[in-house]
Amino acid sequence: MKIIETSQAPQAIGPYSQAIAHQGILYCSGQGPLSPDTNKVPSGIKAQTELACQNIAAVLKAGQSSFDQVLKTTCFLSDIKNFNDFNEVYGQYFISKPARSCFAVKDLPMGILCEIEVVSISKIKE
Repeated sequence: MKIIETSQAPQAIGPYSQAIAHQGILYCSGQGPLSPDTNKVPSGIKAQTELACQNIAAVLKAGQSSFDQVLKTTCFLSDIKNFNDFNEVYGQYFISKPARSCFAVKDLPMGILCEIEVVSISKIKE
């Protein structure tokens, strides 16, 4: 297996990696709406979903993958009332319509409104 890291997405804030590539599959840790440049979180679900997707794009690129290679996503929302606005932005990135689970959770780190994790095909063959 190979650890994937990029400065174009927020650095891991705990004992985990941004992603792991193993046997042609990329397992990406959840990405939230934290700016890799400023460590700030924008306000509003649409802006946060946009930044979370941009962070995912950076991790996918570092792992030699892309949105059209994503097999499965798991989406966490701090409030299910944000589901429609989240979907509006999410759908602009995940146009290949991968399998997905999406649910509300009690809390997310740093008070963020959403987090997305993905499993994708990768060109990395270790």
